[in-house]
Formats: sequence, structure tokens, C-alpha cells
Amino acid sequence: MGTTGSKPTFVNCEAALPPPPPPLPESMSQPSLPPTSTTSTKPSDDTSAIPSSGSKNTNTDPNNNSINPNDSEQDASSLNIPNPGPYEAATIACKRLTNIDTHTGFKCDIQKQLSPYMVAIHSFHLGTSLPDGRNKAYMFITQVADEEGLFMTNVDPEKKTVNGRIHRSLLGGLAMGKIQCSVSPDGSNDQLLGEVDFGGMTWTGNFKYGSMGGGPIVGMNYYQSITRRLAMGGEGMYIAANGNMLSSYTLKYECEAPGEDALNSGSSAIASAAANAAGLNNMEEKPSSWFCAQLHPAQGMLNLNYKRVVTPRRVSLAAELQMASTLDSQVVFGAEFQLSRSKFAMTVDGSGKIQSQLESALGMAPGSPKLNFSADVDFAKDTMSFGYGLNIG
Repeated sequence: MGTTGSKPTFVNCEAALPPPPPPLPESMSQPSLPPTSTTSTKPSDDTSAIPSSGSKNTNTDPNNNSINPNDSEQDASSLNIPNPGPYEAATIACKRLTNIDTHTGFKCDIQKQLSPYMVAIHSFHLGTSLPDGRNKAYMFITQVADEEGLFMTNVDPEKKTVNGRIHRSLLGGLAMGKIQCSVSPDGSNDQLLGEVDFGGMTWTGNFKYGSMGGGPIVGMNYYQSITRRLAMGGEGMYIAANGNMLSSYTLKYECEAPGEDALNSGSSAIASAAANAAGLNNMEEKPSSWFCAQLHPAQGMLNLNYKRVVTPRRVSLAAELQMASTLDSQVVFGAEFQLSRSKFAMTVDGSGKIQSQLESALGMAPGSPKLNFSADVDFAKDTMSFGYGLNIG
């Protein structure tokens, strides 16, 4: 059919291909075009479209290999490695359930939206046992936030202390600058700390420098997502006030609940791969397990954290185990139950101390006041405490 004696480029693959189909009639035949590359031995599109004799699988690639539906899920998930988030927040998902903010006495927070960007909060504590020994306190908090960052201050008129925090976007959103400062009359708790958060698609980093406890402090951390479910990182910090060199290493792994992967096969596997590629496969939206381990060599501490989402947005369980080189250990179990307008949380530690908190909204509209009750029962010390609070705004 051609003008020269050379054969088409797929002649080298004739041994691996089935016999060619009968030639087309003259009315349907077209003159062949010369090959675009004399070094390529890859079969042309026409040759790859020739069906294999006796083959019933239509899902084939140019190398005549069958395509597994699970391959599409693996390819999509490999391109969907998420950003792990800040290193400091690696264990928040578990500690939120194992560390309940209980209190005694009465606590009231009144929040007022002054503008779309500014909010003011009045916080009252009456009969509450504070760490400094006081049983009453008042704090004024204000916050201004926009697309570029936020400004926040916390003023304690009785102690005459001011805490401030500034977050601003840098380099067009490539980094986030943070400044945290505390000022007191005697200067014993004064501190100034500057931080820069930066990162990429699959990693985050942080560098901090400032003054704390009468001496400089320098630190940095790095957090990397290895796969869609596995992340690793580390942090180092030097505190000149006491000469401590602190370090920590973190490993986090999360996966779907046992048995869920077995249900994804065939077309459902392809649908799951499409959801993963679109970023819709959030572990908080399905039954899942979450594990995080942190090692602190300087303190000789190993912390193990586990969280299980039993029913998304309804029931969550958590456990935290702290082990020291002195063979001292502490374990805490936590649970959270969310209803339509209320939330109940409870923790139990190894010493038999039970903490619980009940929070309920007083209306269906957004921003309705919330009433909360908290209680602590320590069987080892034979002590009990109770508190309640109100959140308005």
C-alpha cells in the first residue's frame, strides 16, 4: 500500500500480537503515513486497538495488561496526600476528649459582635479555684480578624496583666507571622515570642525566637505527610533561662474503621477513589481510627494517643497513655456524645478520678446561649466539686 518498501513501525511487535485482521476494501483503505519517529517501537493507536483472540477483558492498556479497579484508587490517593497541619496541633484531636475543661463555682462569658471583624468578650469567674489562689476574676478579651490575620488581647484588671497575640499573612499567603507577648507589673512573667509558619502541599514548618523567663528561646519544627494516612515530624527547642535542650518526635496514623475497606470493591472502589481525589474523604465524616505517638527524650516521656470515631458527629472515644523512664505511668479514657442541641463529655483516669461536662444550647437559632454543668469526683482523695456556666453570644 505504501510508496516504499519499509513496513509500518509496529512490525517489531508482530511476534507478540495476534494475526492481523483481513484487509479493508479498497473503498475504505487510505494511504499510510510515514512514521514520525524511526526509533520508537511503541505500537501505534491502531495496533493497540486490535482485539486479542479469545480475550474477554476489555479493560486493557497498550501493553495488553489488564487494569484492576483498585489501581485507580491507589493512583488517585497517591496524588491526594494532605497537609498535616501545624506540629503543635498533632495531638489536639485526642487531647480534646481526654482533657475536659471543668471548673468549680460559676463561670460566665458574654460575647458581643461589634462589627463583622471585631468581637468583645467579658469573662467572669465567681467561686472558681484559680491556679493563683484567687476565687474570683474578671477578664476582658477583644479580637479583630480579617482575611490577612487577627489581633487579640486579654486584659486582667486585678492582676494588671496584658496578653497579646498578632497573626498576619506574609509573602502573599506563603507564610504566617505570629507575635505573642505578655506584660506584668513586676516583670516576672514578661515574655515576647515571634514565630513564622511556612509549608507546602504535604508539609509544614515553624521557626520561633523570643525571650522567656529572662533568657532567649529558639526553636523549630517540621511535620511531613508520608502518605494520605501517615505523618511524621519533630521539634527542637533551646531555653536559655534554664539551659534546657528540648526535643520531641511525633508519628501519626489514621485509617478507616475495620471492615470498611472490604466494602469498597469494583465500582464502589472507583467512586471512593474519585472522592479521595476531590478531597472529600475526611476521616471525621466516617467511622475511623486515629493513633499518635510522641517521644520526649529530654524528659524521658512517651505519650501514646488513640481516638476512635464510632459514629461521625455523634460518638467519639479516646485514650491517652503517658509513660516515664521512672516506670511511672498515667492513663486517661475519654468519651464524647453529641446530640442535636447538647453535648456530653466524660473522662476517667487510672487513679479513679471522673470528670464530666454537659453543655446544652437554650435555643435552635445560631448564637443561642449555652448552659453547661461540670463535675469532678476523685474517689482516691474522697473529694467532689461542681460548677456551672453560661455562654451568651
